[in-house]
This record gives sequence, C-alpha cells and structure tokens, in this order.
Amino acid sequence: MLAHCSARRAVTVLHRPCGKVQPRNFQRRTFVSIETLTNGFLDVATALPLPPSFPPYSTTIIICTIVSRLIWTVPFSIWAKQRQRRAEEEVMPIINSLKPGVSKLVLAEMQKAGVRGTKEQIQAAHGKRVKQLLTTRRKQLFSEYRCSPGFTMAIPIITQVPLFMGFSIVLNRLSQAPTPFDSESFLTLSTLVHADPTATLPIALGLITLANVESSRWFITDAQRERQEKVQKWKEDRVARGETVIEPQKIIKSTLRLISVGRIVVATMVPGGVILYWVTSATFGLVQTWIMDYWELRRKRKLAPAPAHSKKRPAAKQ
Repeated sequence: MLAHCSARRAVTVLHRPCGKVQPRNFQRRTFVSIETLTNGFLDVATALPLPPSFPPYSTTIIICTIVSRLIWTVPFSIWAKQRQRRAEEEVMPIINSLKPGVSKLVLAEMQKAGVRGTKEQIQAAHGKRVKQLLTTRRKQLFSEYRCSPGFTMAIPIITQVPLFMGFSIVLNRLSQAPTPFDSESFLTLSTLVHADPTATLPIALGLITLANVESSRWFITDAQRERQEKVQKWKEDRVARGETVIEPQKIIKSTLRLISVGRIVVATMVPGGVILYWVTSATFGLVQTWIMDYWELRRKRKLAPAPAHSKKRPAAKQ
C-alpha cells in the first residue's frame, strides 16, 4: 500500500503542468480531471477484493471495461435496435403498400401530360418519378416514427467514441513512468507499460474487429437471404447492361475491413494497458452483437408466417 501511494504521488509530481500555455484556470481544470480519473482507477484496483493470483491492474482494466460498456453503451445499442425495428417493421411495409398506387398515379400523370419517347425512356422517367415520391414519403415517415436511419447508425459511434477515447487517455497516462503498471505482466505483455513484444494481442484485436464486421451475415432469416439474393441478381443485371451501381454497404464493409487491419498496426505501438482495454472492449462488442442479432433472429422467425404446405389427397377409387 505504501508503494502504491508513493507511485501515485510520483505520477502526480511528474505530470504537474509547467509553463503557461493556456489560461491557468482552464489548464488546471483539465489536468485535475485526468488526475482524478487516474487516481480513482488506482484506488479501485487497490480496493477490489481480488484473489492474490489475479493481477490487480489488468483485472481492474477488464472489469471497468465490462461495467462501463454495460452501463453506458448497451442501453444505447438497444435503443438503436428498437429504432431500426420500427423502420423495418412499421415504415417499410407502409412504403411497400404505397408502391402500386404511386406507380399508377405517375403513369396517369404522364399519359395526361402526353409524355412521349421510346419504351425504355418512358420506363426510366416513370421509375425516376416514382422513386422521388416514395423517397419523400419515406423521409416523412422516418421523421414521424422517429427512426431516421442516419441517426440510428450514428448512435453507436456517438456513444462509444467518448468512452473509448477517454479510457484510452487515462490508461496511457497511467503507463507513463513512474507508474505501478511497470511491475505487472499479463498474458503476452511483459508489463502494462510496454507494447506487446509478440504482437499477439494486436493480431487478436484485428481478428475480433473483423469478426464483428463479418458477423452481420450470420444471423439472417431465410426471407432476408432470399431478398439479398434477388437484390444481388438485380445489381448484376444492371451491371451487365452497362449501368453504374453504387453499393454503400459494400463500401462501408470494405472500409471497416481496412480499419481492422489498421488497428493491428496501431495496437503494436501502444502501451500494454491500452491494448488490453482495446481487446476487452472489442470482445465485449462482438459478444454483444452476437447476442442482439441472435435475439432479433429468433424474434423474426416467430413473427414470420408459417409456410402453407398443401397436401395432396389420394384420388378416391371408383
């Protein structure tokens, strides 16, 4: 305990600001907030009733990561999933039911206006007008049902990035000497201060991140799989006709795959305490995604109508 207090006082002295770069009050408030978090982490690591065989600081990093994700990010993820559910099950059925009526209305307007041209030109103009009307109505319904896809996709980023950056900064500050982190090893980490010499944890981080990207295709219903196949065939037909098809989902997935590789490179250069936090957070995110996708798959299968099997009766003998 005495060594822990001495190390903490040494960290405080080492990081005491020198020089007047910014207004004094602002700089002091910022420094005190970081110092409070680092000291609080050390106090929690000392106070936790851990078995002697458990490394206190590594275990505290893992526990704090799980608890913070459960308290802060999981509720927002559930909220985002509910918004997505409203968009898929309430808004889109309305849009699909409007398609035939809108198509007939646009066709009647074009005939009344005397639009002329080749069959392909008329079909293209008709499809463009129908798409514009349905897009406008879809945006109105998204606003009415409070399930705008853009904001729904941004919720995880908005809620996770501040926590991720804040905890990473705190752990990086604790990894600067003098610190008690240099006296503890964990798995392939020689100390929590130095980077992983074997790059095992950085590679694990990249694989976990990549698995999180690819797992979206693992939990889908048969109807969703058939719809994806139809959409893919439709895109292939358009490409065969020489048309340009932009696929935002593929672009996003390719970007996330590159980020997975980039995280490996970055993780090989950060202190061991930071990489341990990153791996724990990524693992929690992967498990959370699997659980939520599995529950959603079970719910959709229960709501899906049972296929009607027509049984042929044998013909009566005459």
